Amino acid sequence: MNPNALYPIDGFTNTLLLKPLIADSDVSNVSAGDYSYYSNFDDPTKFLTESVLYNFGLSQTSLNIGKFCAIAHGAKFIMADANHATSGISTFPFAVFGGEWAEHLPITEYPFKAYKDIEIGDDVWIGMNATILPGVTIGSGSIIGANAVVSSDIPPYSIAVGNPAKVVKRRYAEEEIDFLLRLAWWNWSDDVLESAIPTLVKGNVKEIATFAKKHDLYH
Repeated sequence: MNPNALYPIDGFTNTLLLKPLIADSDVSNVSAGDYSYYSNFDDPTKFLTESVLYNFGLSQTSLNIGKFCAIAHGAKFIMADANHATSGISTFPFAVFGGEWAEHLPITEYPFKAYKDIEIGDDVWIGMNATILPGVTIGSGSIIGANAVVSSDIPPYSIAVGNPAKVVKRRYAEEEIDFLLRLAWWNWSDDVLESAIPTLVKGNVKEIATFAKKHDLYH
């Protein structure tokens, strides 16, 4: 596997790796780690315009996607610039229409709420048509169900569904989650990763721990 190849599957253009797509764009506030991919039935090359929405740069926030994430068709990330100022009487964005409205109060002087970056951990699966709202952190190893609307942080190795998305299950016990986060298999070298694939896909925590110790990856 080449993490810098746009299309990782021979003869198939409905899935692409996000890292090379972003590198070839002029978007500077979106990043993705190695092997994170986006699938779209129509045109996945439009990820930055059709899935990352309201990215105007006013909020100075970023979208950071980790390694080995799987993002399904229709998933959307709503950047903080989508929000209106809400602390005054009106939420109407007069300044965006320019002219005298903007002269009376420039958009840069609007009392917008400050948001954190959107942070997507490693090995996160985001289901079809899920929506991720501004400032949300999704922990590594989590699964976000189809059509979910994620408006608050999701802990690592959780399964979250619904609108607003709620955690319905933790994938492992707390001590197992702590171990997996320390193990951070997504940072292993390619040759080690390749030999670990059967255990990563079919094994349990005890078995991946045995593999890690055998290869001196965890003490």
